[in-house]
Amino acid sequence: MVGKKNLWFMFILSLFVSTTLAQQTQTQTCQLQTFTNNEKFTSCRDLPQLTSYLHWTFDRTTGKLDIAFRHTGITSTNQWVSWAINPNNDLTSAMTGAQALVAILQSSGSPRAYTSSIANAGTQLTESRISYNHSNLRATHVSDEVTIFATINLPSGVTSLVHLWQDGSVSGGSPQPHAMNNGNLNSKESLDLLSGVTQAGSGGGSLSRRRNTHGILNAVSWGTLMPLGAVIARYLKVFKSADPAWFYLHVTCQTAAYIVGVAGWGTGLKLGSDSAGITYSTHRALGITLFCLGTLQVFALLLRPNKDHKIRIYWNFYHWGIGYATIIISIINIFKGFDALEVSAGNRYDNWKHAYTGIIAALGGIAVLLEAYTWMIVIKRKKSENKLSHATNGTNGYGQQV
Repeated sequence: MVGKKNLWFMFILSLFVSTTLAQQTQTQTCQLQTFTNNEKFTSCRDLPQLTSYLHWTFDRTTGKLDIAFRHTGITSTNQWVSWAINPNNDLTSAMTGAQALVAILQSSGSPRAYTSSIANAGTQLTESRISYNHSNLRATHVSDEVTIFATINLPSGVTSLVHLWQDGSVSGGSPQPHAMNNGNLNSKESLDLLSGVTQAGSGGGSLSRRRNTHGILNAVSWGTLMPLGAVIARYLKVFKSADPAWFYLHVTCQTAAYIVGVAGWGTGLKLGSDSAGITYSTHRALGITLFCLGTLQVFALLLRPNKDHKIRIYWNFYHWGIGYATIIISIINIFKGFDALEVSAGNRYDNWKHAYTGIIAALGGIAVLLEAYTWMIVIKRKKSENKLSHATNGTNGYGQQV
């Protein structure tokens, strides 16, 4: 009993550590970035939308703010990128009155960088003076990354700001309105320049952290442990030496998947309630379905009849059907989650998607090999049993033929 408790403790601890490390890795992307002119900044953060990053150095005494706003995934020259400050600190209507730094890509050479004062949502980023004194405004376009550099003088005593960032297409040399998807509509936040804390109260971005936690918990539980538990149950029990170890491994795997999965499901519900106006109906519906199916499997484990009970065969069909349905929907919903991330964060999570695809492909490949191998064992075992049966039927109790 003590050994099982220790096993559970180590398993949960390893999940916690791996989750924490994955989150830290995700929130430190900007710290790995460098600039062609070797400029250094004291602070940076991964912005939660539009695959963008902000680097800055702030002198509280003078109000001098050096910034480098980087937007990745810009593959076309007919695009514009902007970063702006709302001087009214109005996060609700951040665009109205915002003072923007704009970069329009050119067919050759560096992007054209200029300032624009946004009077209202209908302003088309025409070049105009902004209310902040500024200098060193310039922009670069390297590979698929556009970076805007500038030095801005903030009013005395200002240590935090509401900032927003956008991208859009260019037609006839003029910036066109940005898209109205979730990523563009939510690319704004309040930022403390001294601590790096956002309005939500987290240095790495509260929404981004919870989104990462939600994704990791569900990918590990529903998306990985559930299929792994099914592989264990289907193939290890063929080996007589693995009985009853395969059963305890299967139960441990599925129980851990359910516990961690419920935590991931709960974070998803909280994430949805805190993201007003953002809905992923299919992803949410599948998540609720998974929770219901997983709960049914827990009840199936508690109500499992003995092997020789007359209703055991019906229980088996129920258990298998619900189990495989859960696994299929789990994998589908993990990829639905990646699709949702692409809408809000672009290709920032592509490496996560590729890693999960690799894990599922590896499990699938192992399952195919084990399917063939275990069938060979079963067929060989039946042949041996048939030979033994014929030999027994063909002799009497003294080994003589009847």
